[in-house]
Amino acid sequence: MLSNALLPEIADLAIPKPGGEMAYRCLTCQAFHPITELLYTCPECNGVLLLEDRQFDRLKKTPPEHWQAIFSLRKTLTRPALRGIYTYHEFIGPVIPLEAVVYLGEGHTPIVEASPALQKESGMRFFYKNDGQNPSASFKDRGMASAMSYINHLLREGIIDEVLAVCASTGDTSASAALYASYLYPLVKCAVLLPQGKVTPQQLGQPLGAGAQVFEIPGVFDDCMKVVEALAAQYNVALLNSKNAWRILGQESYSYEIAQDFDWDVANLAVFVPIGNAGNITAVMSGFIKFFETGIIRSLPKIIGVQSHHADPVYRYYLEPDENRRHFEPVTVSPSVAQAAMIGNPVSMPRVIHLAGRYNEMAGKKSVFVVQVTEQQIMDSMLCVNRRGHIACTQGGECHAGMLAALKQGIVTDADVAVLDATAHALKFSGFQEMYYTDSFDADYGVVPKKELVNFPRLVRPGDLEKVPAPGRPLSGKEFTDFVEKTGRDIAKALSLSKKGL
Repeated sequence: MLSNALLPEIADLAIPKPGGEMAYRCLTCQAFHPITELLYTCPECNGVLLLEDRQFDRLKKTPPEHWQAIFSLRKTLTRPALRGIYTYHEFIGPVIPLEAVVYLGEGHTPIVEASPALQKESGMRFFYKNDGQNPSASFKDRGMASAMSYINHLLREGIIDEVLAVCASTGDTSASAALYASYLYPLVKCAVLLPQGKVTPQQLGQPLGAGAQVFEIPGVFDDCMKVVEALAAQYNVALLNSKNAWRILGQESYSYEIAQDFDWDVANLAVFVPIGNAGNITAVMSGFIKFFETGIIRSLPKIIGVQSHHADPVYRYYLEPDENRRHFEPVTVSPSVAQAAMIGNPVSMPRVIHLAGRYNEMAGKKSVFVVQVTEQQIMDSMLCVNRRGHIACTQGGECHAGMLAALKQGIVTDADVAVLDATAHALKFSGFQEMYYTDSFDADYGVVPKKELVNFPRLVRPGDLEKVPAPGRPLSGKEFTDFVEKTGRDIAKALSLSKKGL
């Protein structure tokens, strides 16, 4: 909560000015590289990069309570550049002038407490963070706002000219990339690669509607990613997958918002995120670490990554308790309803290993976990939570199933408060709900509908009606009166309603 007593002390910091010294750091050879060009891997050893502010320690000079007040104050301002993820400008993109920030309404998605009935059924208190309420209806907009703001900054400075932005996608990344690129058209154009037949019609419609060039190729996401990586290595294109370290920076805002929404007390929180390309869990860990280092939060919450048994390379990696004996192996994925997480060789795996080790060390105990769930559990969870007042996508169902698994394994207890990531809007995945209701899943999914979760519309057409209304052929008079009375009668009977006064 903003204290009026602090207003005079933070007034000069309310509107941030460009600062810091951002650089790419290779996680393999530790070399630093300038940000004057778009890099995705280390030029020296081809290792994975993270963006670091080499002047980060300057942020520690501002008292934690001042940072808290600054962020609270910015949420009351009307300046568009500070209304989204750049509320946390100094922690995300301090070198980017506010004039270059691309804001389309992303960030500050609601955290909604689960209904009492659902919490009782689930066995613990928890909240959903509804990231499907971002502009393109997924969490990807956080990272895309960051990546596109930096590209816009380079364009404005004349460091680069026209840009072709490319990405591989299971659906949400392409929708977000196409949306943000279209905002900067004609200086930025977009092309996306999708695995043929592996993207929902709703997700496919988004990049098409935004004017992107869409290419479908055989295989799965990992195959698309290899093609995009080859394009980025050989041609002048801007890669917008989470291999782009600017994407990770933007997604850190997820952690910052959770901390702020829980009034900076995260001691008993357990944050559940689905793992696909591993960019999201990377960003969540990195964000909490930064706030912890500056004292904005005084402890680190548990972080639990969730994977389907059809795409579980990170889960398998951490099955080995001895970190010195762990060895990462990509897996061949099987069909998954959690399409955004159907990735067998996540590009951010080196980041996960690096940050999870650092996170656990700073927490003083194991605080990063990975659990595995089945496709059946994902679908059942999605349908159950949406029957109790929520709008969870399949990834949101995956997180709920992961919470139940973690509770059963003792990773969390009823003393913890869970925050589940609903990464996209449920309507993007409505086709899977229909497949569940009609029992039309391919055998590869291993999903069998539970009768109590299946729901269908029922046609009401009373047999004793001579005429019914139709488009362009309305009823009137006694015919319409009969239609209303007899249709209402049959509905009341189906609902076992009692008449008033009886």
